[in-house]
Amino acid sequence: MNDVILSRIAEALTWTGRYVERADATGRILDAYLHRMLEDPWRDEDVACRSLYAILGVDAGGTRVDMQKVLDQLAFDARSTCSIEGALGAARLNARSAREAVSSEMWECLNSTWHALADQRLAARRTGPYAYLELVRRRAALFFGLADSTMSRDDSWRFVVLGRSLERVDMTVRLLAVRVLDAAHAPDWPTLLSASGADEAYARVYGGFGDTPRVAEFLLLDRDFPRSALHALTTAEECLSALGRPRQDPARRPIGRLRTRLEYLDTNALEDQLPLLLRDLQQSCMASADAVAERFFPYQGPVEWAQEGA
Repeated sequence: MNDVILSRIAEALTWTGRYVERADATGRILDAYLHRMLEDPWRDEDVACRSLYAILGVDAGGTRVDMQKVLDQLAFDARSTCSIEGALGAARLNARSAREAVSSEMWECLNSTWHALADQRLAARRTGPYAYLELVRRRAALFFGLADSTMSRDDSWRFVVLGRSLERVDMTVRLLAVRVLDAAHAPDWPTLLSASGADEAYARVYGGFGDTPRVAEFLLLDRDFPRSALHALTTAEECLSALGRPRQDPARRPIGRLRTRLEYLDTNALEDQLPLLLRDLQQSCMASADAVAERFFPYQGPVEWAQEGA
C-alpha cells in the first residue's frame, strides 16, 4: 500500500462504501417498483413484491406479500443490513470507527441522515415512502460527492470507492438476473432502467426509452455510465492497482478477467451468454471481496455492528 492505514480502518472504509451504495440502490429499486405499480394498478402486487425480494436475496415466504410488508422489511428494518435503514446505520457506525480517515463533511452527512430517518419513516407511513426514498438517494449522492471532493486520493479514498464499486456490480447483476433467470417474477426493461438510475442516460445513447434486451447491454457494457458493470469493474481494478496489487493478486485477478471479458464481448452473442455471464460476475465479485478481506483486514471477518440508539 502507498499509504499505511490500519486494517480496521481499511475494513470500515470498504464497508462504509458498500453500505451507502446498498442503501442507495435499494432505494432506487423500491422507488422504481412503487412508481410502476402506480402506473399499472392492475399489476399483481404479490408478484411485484416477490420480484423485489428475489432481487435483494430475501426469502418471501409462502404467504401473500404486499408493498407495506416489503417496505417494513427492505426500507425500515434497522436490524438488517439488507434494508435501507440497516445499511445506513451500519455505514454510520463504520464511518465513526474510521473518523480519522473520512472528512468531517462525510461524517456529518451520514450522521444527519441517520437521525433524519426516524421522522421520515413516520411521515412515510402517513403520506407514502417517496420523500423517504428521495432523501436516501440524495444523501447517498451527497456522501459520495463529498468523498470525491473532500478526501485526498490516497488509500482511504480508494477503499471507499472499492467498496462502492463491488456493491454496484452486485446490485446491477441482481437486477438483471431476476429479469433473465426468473420469468415468474421478472420486472420489465423500463423498470430495470429506472431502478438503476439509467433511464435518462440510456435515452441519450439510444434515442428512446428501453423496452428491449438492449437494456442489458447498456447496464453491463457501457463504458461511460457509472453504474454499468464494466465501468464499476474498471474502477475497482484501478483502485486495487493503486493499492499495490499485482495482476495475479487473488483480489485483482477475478475483477480484471471479467473486465476484459466484458470489454471485448461480442454484443451479438450477449443474449445467449447472459445467464452464465451474470453468474460469473457475481462469483468474481465475491471472490475479489473475500481476497480483499484476507489481504487487507485478515484479523477477522466483516464486522457485525450492533445497532445503537438514535
